[in-house]
Amino acid sequence: MGTSKAANIRRVSESEGTTVSQSFKRRELRRDAAANRDRVLAAAATAVRREGAGVPLATIAADAGVGVGTLYRRYPSRDALLAALTHRSFRLVLDAVHRAADGDGTAIECLRGFIEQTIEHGRDLVLPIHGGPALLDQDTIALRTEVHDTLEQVLHRGRHDGTIRPDVTALDVIVFGALLAQSLPHVPDWKMVARRQAVIYFDGLGGTAARPLPKRKVGVRRDRDLLATTARDERPH
Repeated sequence: MGTSKAANIRRVSESEGTTVSQSFKRRELRRDAAANRDRVLAAAATAVRREGAGVPLATIAADAGVGVGTLYRRYPSRDALLAALTHRSFRLVLDAVHRAADGDGTAIECLRGFIEQTIEHGRDLVLPIHGGPALLDQDTIALRTEVHDTLEQVLHRGRHDGTIRPDVTALDVIVFGALLAQSLPHVPDWKMVARRQAVIYFDGLGGTAARPLPKRKVGVRRDRDLLATTARDERPH
């Protein structure tokens, strides 16, 4: 006897239901994995800034509320974890740079917004200048390059609208942002202190500043690599 249309419909519906259920479970697993990853990286960033790059991985796992095995499954070595932290940091900086570049105000107002975001995200940033790895993977190098080039576009606007002095480079802004992102020990209310420094800095960044900046020995074309080189050279041998 042939299978009835109702039976066929029921079988298809049951099959689709199983597929939908499995797909939902896979999405749930992916969300859980992503949440664990974000918790681990956030905890790692805080721990590295607090105790340095040698902080025990067990401490990071405990701070994140996950087992050490969970941490090692995703990041099999300390170097892998630090590389992921640095990639995440450049992603956060790039998001801030894009918001600055897309702003409607003058170039210097856009840069103020960028520095403000850098101060706000300071505890999440582990860059080469903060002790992150100096030898970057290609994806992270691409992020770093985009940060530099996008900041140069904002500076180019500032040179033309007269709000930014002509001798300022993207590296100058990146170094300043990185310095403000790292709080000094024993300084209370660091964000307020950092914002005070930013006001002073931007007064000197304006296009009407008369005193020239000291000449640099490194050409502009090497700006994008200078931070990584400096971080590598300053590591203890």
